[in-house]
Amino acid sequence: MSKPKQNDNSTSKSEDLQKNKEDGKDQSMTTNQGLKVNDTNNSLKAGERGATLLEDFILREKITHFDHERIPERIVHARGSGAHGHFELYESQEKYTKAGIFTDTSRKTPVFVRFSTVAGSKGSADLARDVRGFATKFYTEEGVFDLVGNNMPIFFIQDAMKFPDLIHSVKPEPNREIPQAASAHDTFYDFVSHTPETLHNQIWLMSDRAIPRSFRMMEGFGIHTFRLINEEGKSHFVKFHWKPLLGVHSITWDEAVKIHGADSDFHRRDLWDAIEAGQYPEWELGFQIVPEEDEHKFDFDLLDPTKLIPEEMVPVKRIGKMTLNRNPDNFFAETEQVAFHPGHLVPGIDFTNDPLLQGRLFSYTDTQLSRLGSPNFHEIPINRPVNEVHNNQRDAHMRMTINKGKTAYFPNSIGGGCPHLAKMAEGGFTSYEERVDAKKVRERSESFSDHYSQPALFYRSLQDWEKEHLAAAYAFEIGKCTYDHIKKRMLYLISQIDKDLAQKVSESLGMEIPSEIENPVNQAIGADADVEKHQPKEKKNYLEKSEALSQTHLKTDRITSRKIAVLVSDGFDGKALMEMKEALEEKGAVIQLLATHGGTVKCDKGKEHQVDAALLTTESVLFDAVFVPGGEKSVNALLEEAKAKKFINEALKHCKAIAVSKEGEQLLDATYGKEFKEDACVFINKNPQKFIEGIAKHRNWEREEKAKKIPA
Repeated sequence: MSKPKQNDNSTSKSEDLQKNKEDGKDQSMTTNQGLKVNDTNNSLKAGERGATLLEDFILREKITHFDHERIPERIVHARGSGAHGHFELYESQEKYTKAGIFTDTSRKTPVFVRFSTVAGSKGSADLARDVRGFATKFYTEEGVFDLVGNNMPIFFIQDAMKFPDLIHSVKPEPNREIPQAASAHDTFYDFVSHTPETLHNQIWLMSDRAIPRSFRMMEGFGIHTFRLINEEGKSHFVKFHWKPLLGVHSITWDEAVKIHGADSDFHRRDLWDAIEAGQYPEWELGFQIVPEEDEHKFDFDLLDPTKLIPEEMVPVKRIGKMTLNRNPDNFFAETEQVAFHPGHLVPGIDFTNDPLLQGRLFSYTDTQLSRLGSPNFHEIPINRPVNEVHNNQRDAHMRMTINKGKTAYFPNSIGGGCPHLAKMAEGGFTSYEERVDAKKVRERSESFSDHYSQPALFYRSLQDWEKEHLAAAYAFEIGKCTYDHIKKRMLYLISQIDKDLAQKVSESLGMEIPSEIENPVNQAIGADADVEKHQPKEKKNYLEKSEALSQTHLKTDRITSRKIAVLVSDGFDGKALMEMKEALEEKGAVIQLLATHGGTVKCDKGKEHQVDAALLTTESVLFDAVFVPGGEKSVNALLEEAKAKKFINEALKHCKAIAVSKEGEQLLDATYGKEFKEDACVFINKNPQKFIEGIAKHRNWEREEKAKKIPA
């Protein structure tokens, strides 16, 4: 296991400065045309106090470039973070696909991954309640394959035609441009309450999945049903899953609100710091395989992107591992300019007739043209395939390739017929030969009309603490709406999912649950459509519970990269600290000394220790657990610090593991901790292994009900 970097800030900073100096060694400043520049501080003037001259081409180049540095941000997924890595296959999947990335175990395929939030602008905070994007670019030997997914396995809508409506509803309201990065407002719930196909993704959004602890601790899903095609041309349906090896963990809404103020870059910083420390995030890629002949054996439609396949019905086969091990060198050039597209495929992978997927195949190209300004976006380094590109496309804005010769057409004889067409046996892509025999219609399959069964399955599968969080989220979000008729429609729809859930939400809102409402989808279908045909179907119970839907069953015993706050002042017990520090760092945790002041602190043996942060400059919500070593002088000083007591109280309130040794118990007694001494994740004079086991649980949610009386 890679050890985390030591907390020697002065050493790391000096190393960075030396590296920067070496990187820039003997480099003279030039213009973009290569002309050496001897002054970039002063414009060319007619005399020292005279007017600036129009002929100053160096000034014009510098200012013009600056004026155009910002490109249009993504309409959705604007707020993003990225990292480089690689994918390695465990065993060949040639039974299902001929794609080299999934059949050749000798490959180490480079990848770039971009994580994001959907609704907020580029400058929004990381901890919004939102769906997270999880997009992976595989640079394969056959070309680029983009797996463009989210951290939730289903989407809000079934047809791409409704995507502009969905996003317009969740974005800031156009008359006042608020709220930012938030779904808790009238226009979103007005749309949702008229569009019951959104209910499945909506209930995931209300769950803790919408506020992950880290990008490194969330699942990823390809959402759509794709096809895998093998060498014999046989097709299997597939859904793609990313399973994090650190487990799936979230934070509470109370923490999210506070983290917004303490560190609005919390997720971005977490990913960057983990990679810099050598604690590389890892996910296993999984396939859910469905034989083509089984397409219609389920109680839901495989082509409906608002439905998942429960893992109890089709297990996820883990076929390889992705490791992210390098941060971008330049955020704009890589993370901002990376261009994903679900239509970037390789032989052995193909589409299905999922109507949302089909619409995305158009939308993504159109988006890249708007953002990056040219059909040559594939020539930006982060988007380039690793294999050579040969075709007859030429010119356009920002063309990088210098094509030689006089032929830019096919067929030709002057160019020797090149570039020639590749046969299927040579790796040429051919679309799956699916029989199509139908009328052109603007309709939706009646098999897409079950909008209650899977949200109900999701809710039934959650643990009690997850259900409480979910009900509170609904009450908060709907409570932000100002129109009673929207609240009533939402309460009715939630009651169709689960009556107990609806009752909890209605009590919080102080409203009765309507016994009926007008047909839910009257405005969500065509004007001439058969209204009754498309009403939500009666709820089915084809599976009582699915363990994979609850985060309780997606844990790990790893505490790699977990951040542990150690509260100290001068005179702390150095031996207790070193014993705990060695045990935690052996398991990959990150220890940070938080003191009553910055600089250094002395232990009871007189040895100086570097302080990572003064208590005044940090918050409990930024850490996963808290340790207070003994030392009478140190503990007495902490007892005088209100922030130290707040640290303990907030860790208790948020159900985190807390350990104290010797005199450290006095700090626990000075807080609400005195009432939690029998708690399963409060450790008093216990060995480090017990504390490690408590951290690995992520939270002791059994504490939550009792901890509600701790002030926010």
